[in-house]
Amino acid sequence: MDAIIEVAEINRLDKNDISLEGIDFISGGNQYLTFRLCEEHYGVDILSVTEIRGWDEPTLIPNSPNYVKGVINLRGVIVPILDLRIRFQIGEASYTPTTVVIVLAVKNDRMKCTMGFVVDAVSDVLNANSQDIKSAPSFGGLVAPQYIQGLVNVGADVVTLLNVEQLLKLDDEGLHYE
Repeated sequence: MDAIIEVAEINRLDKNDISLEGIDFISGGNQYLTFRLCEEHYGVDILSVTEIRGWDEPTLIPNSPNYVKGVINLRGVIVPILDLRIRFQIGEASYTPTTVVIVLAVKNDRMKCTMGFVVDAVSDVLNANSQDIKSAPSFGGLVAPQYIQGLVNVGADVVTLLNVEQLLKLDDEGLHYE
C-alpha cells in the first residue's frame, strides 16, 4: 500500500469553508479520510464525510459535557460539534490554523444522524482493502473498542479506523440531535 500520511495544505476560501490541496484520491478498495489527533492517525469512511469546515467557535450549549463544544447551523440543520481529543482523552485541546471540523452523516434503517468532530488536521485519503485492515487488540486503550473498526499499517504509522455509526452515538450520553 502506497499511502502517505501528511498534513494537507489548507486554504481558507472564506470564514468557514476551506479547500484541501495535496490530498491524493486513490481508486479501488475502501477509502478513508485520515486525520490527526495529537500525534496519532485516525480515519473514517469517506462516504460518511459530508463536509470539512475550518474551526469556528460554535454556539455553546449550557450544561453539556466538556467534549461538546456547541452546535452550528449547517444550511438549516443544527449540528452538534464534539471535540474527539477531549472525548477520547487524547492530549490537550488546542485550536490552530490546521484545526478542522469533519462533519459526518449516516442515514440508514438503523439511524439518521449528523455530527461534527473537531480534529487537529486532515491528513490524506487512504485506500485500504479489507485484507489490509487488522483487528484492534483487546487491551485497554484511549479509544474504547466499540469505536474502532480496525487498524491499517501505512509505512511506519498505524491508522486507527473509527466506526462512524458508533461515533455518531457519542451523543447517547445525554444529547440527542437529528
